[in-house]
Order: sequence, then C-alpha cells, then structure tokens
Amino acid sequence: MSQNKIPVLDLNPQYESLKTEIQAAINRVLESGQFIMGSDVKLFEQEVSEYLGVKHAIAVNSGTDALVIGLRALGISVGDEVITTPFSFFATAESISNVGATPVFVDIDPETFNIDPEKIQEKITPQTKAIMPVHLYGNPAAMAKIIDIAQAHNLKVIEDCAQSFGAKYFGSCLGCEDKCQEITRTQIVGKHTGTIGNVGAYSFFPSKNLGAYGDGGLIVTDDDQIAETARMLRVHGSKKKYHNEVLGYNSRLDTLQAAILRVKLPHIDNWNNGRRTVAKTYNQLLADIPGIITPQISEGHVFHQYTIRVLDGKRDAVQKYLTEQGIGSMIYYPVPQDQLPVYQGKYPVNSVSDLLATQVLSLPIWTELDEVTIKQVVENIKKSLSLEI
Repeated sequence: MSQNKIPVLDLNPQYESLKTEIQAAINRVLESGQFIMGSDVKLFEQEVSEYLGVKHAIAVNSGTDALVIGLRALGISVGDEVITTPFSFFATAESISNVGATPVFVDIDPETFNIDPEKIQEKITPQTKAIMPVHLYGNPAAMAKIIDIAQAHNLKVIEDCAQSFGAKYFGSCLGCEDKCQEITRTQIVGKHTGTIGNVGAYSFFPSKNLGAYGDGGLIVTDDDQIAETARMLRVHGSKKKYHNEVLGYNSRLDTLQAAILRVKLPHIDNWNNGRRTVAKTYNQLLADIPGIITPQISEGHVFHQYTIRVLDGKRDAVQKYLTEQGIGSMIYYPVPQDQLPVYQGKYPVNSVSDLLATQVLSLPIWTELDEVTIKQVVENIKKSLSLEI
C-alpha cells in the first residue's frame, strides 16, 4: 500500500487476520444477488446500534453524506448558522455549506486539538441552530460543556465522529468541564461518541478505525423523527418507492461493504485498545525530546491518528527527513478549514488552529505496529532534530 519501509498505515495485518471470514462474507453477498440494501445492511444497522447503545442506525454511502443528511434531518437549512471547529477535514464545514447554512468557526484547545468549549458562547447569534463538534484524531470533545451550552440556547448537537468510532466520553477535558453541570456529566460519562448529541455521523473510509473496503457512513440517533427523515433522505426523499416527498440523495451503503463491516465490528474494541498501546509506547519514547509535544492519552481516546507537535518551525524538515528514511507521516491538516480557498477572507483569524497547522505531524499507527518499529520511527525523529534543521 506504500513504498515506504514504514507506511503511515498498514491494513494488511488486519486483512490477513480476517481473510477467511471476509471472503466468506463477500461470497455470501455475491451469491445472494442483493447488492443494494440487501439483508446485510439491515443486520449491520442492528448490530452497530446495539454496540453503540443507540436506538437508530442508518447506513449511508459516506461520512460526508452522514453529516449532510444528519444536518437536514435536524432541520438545518438556508440562513442558519452551525458552530464548528476550523481544525478538521473539509467535509465538516462543507456539509454545513451544502445544506445552505453557514459554518461559524470556533478555535481549538491546543492540548486536545478539539473545539474549545470556552470560546463557543461568544459566537452564538440568533441565527445559530446547532453545534458540530469533531472528535479529532479519535479524542472525544468536551461534550458535557457543549451539551450544557446547547441546552441553554436551545441548539441541536451533531457529532462528527469520522475519526472516533468506538471512542467513549469520560469527561477528561483539561478541567474546563469542572464548570459544566454535574447532571450532564453523570448522564453522558461512558457513552460512545456520536450517541451524546442529537445526531452522530460516522465514516467507514478504509483508513478509519472501523473501515470498509470502499466508502461508507452511518447516522445514529435516539430520535424517531430524525431517524425517519434520515432514512427517507438516503433514498431520494421517499418513504414509499416512487412516492418521493422531498429532494433527497442516492446514499445507500452497499451490501458488500455492510457485510465486510459486520465481520470487522466485533473486533473494534481490541483494535482500539491496540492503538492506545501504540500511542502509550510513542509517548514514553518521545517524552524527553526537546521541541516535541506528545498528545494526551485521555480515557476513551481511540487514536485514529497519533499526532505530535513539532515546535520551532521544524515540522516540515522533520517530515522530509522521515520520508527520506522511508518512514511515512501525514499532516492533518496543513490548512484549517476557514483558510481554505473556498472560505478564505471570510472569517477572523483562529490563531491556535493556524499555529497548530504548522506544527502537527501524524506518525505511523495501526493496531499491530510493534515496539521495534515504533523505536525506529522515534530514533529517526531524534536524528532529524539533531541535524539542527
């Protein structure tokens, strides 16, 4: 999957461990001839709703569609504002714009990489209708505080869980949540991300912690009306075939992808625990290197990415050196959403996001990554810094 000696992600060990089961699932679908909305889709929805502890799970064809349909099911439309983070993949803001609403960006906490709940209040206007936190890199956002703010202002909450499948919220968010209502904290501690707000939206892009072998997404909710609307929107806006009530989408999860996800789902907690072990090893080995800030390992974090901060303007040179040594890495994200060409010049500066965009570097991580390889990555980071780059 990569020419690197150490790729940023290697899916082969996971595939090899499940090869027989995955092939059997694929063959079952091929033999059934039910490639669109076959029985595996419904079964996957039932199984994933049980795993997440949520009433409704609606499978769609991408994480982006999960956000768009989720927003529309909440009634978000033209003239509305949705508060979100600038530090995320473009699908977050794009989904808001694509339903006719306006994204309003609130800067992030430099230690969690997530939206700073202390800065949300000042961005609320009469047009604000929802908050869209992103659980970036698999680290749960400060949901107790966000829920308190939403309830106080009668706002909806849609969680972008594209990187956080299997993550759980435990309230370990740097003390800011000491100010949240204790009742809120008690009600949501231990819940999966995506099941805390009104709607959760997930991606099953192949690189995700729970990844399909193509695109895929999921909407979850405990609200019957939201679920009914989402189900209608995913099939061209119809509850009954050929009786289209609204303009919808062709957004159905392929039966083949559902069958593959059914094979993978029972393993997700073990895989996420493996990622946490890798993250802990990295943190220990990187702890004493000047100019490197390692990520929090808060309870419930599932480490879709292991992302360090490289200080003193050395990030790009460190990445270049790693590349030369055959070690993969990625920058998530080099340009905050509010600074992308489509939005540039329309928003005030978000200084923390702008700074971190010049510092973040995501290192190789997958469940089966061994300590010898992690040490090799860390040793090369040390060498890159010792070159006084």
